[in-house]
Amino acid sequence: MPLQYMLALKAEALHLADRTSEALEAIREAEALAERLEERWWSAELHRLHGVLLSTTGGEETQIEASFGEAIRIAREQKSVSLEKRAEGTYAEYRRQKVSGSGGRRFRPPLWLMDQNIFAKS
Repeated sequence: MPLQYMLALKAEALHLADRTSEALEAIREAEALAERLEERWWSAELHRLHGVLLSTTGGEETQIEASFGEAIRIAREQKSVSLEKRAEGTYAEYRRQKVSGSGGRRFRPPLWLMDQNIFAKS
């Protein structure tokens, strides 16, 4: 299994353990690794998770929006319907929570292993 995928799993586990600053570091490491190795097959998911993590740490709205937007753009570019729907759904839920007053602060992504749709061929 590619290292950037494992780092993304680590980031989600850290986030669920309320260790979000460490999770952000793992995502940044995974993004840098994907860029350096030019292995971008998981980039959409990395950007989606980056947006989730930024939203829970009080990140800048422009950075959060950019992360979700990049996740959707990359998924479309790669013609990955499942990752596109996942990114759009997460972004919509973030915006819903933001409008409802929670500001996304208690925002949690779905567990990857529980969401088998991300592995579907698009």
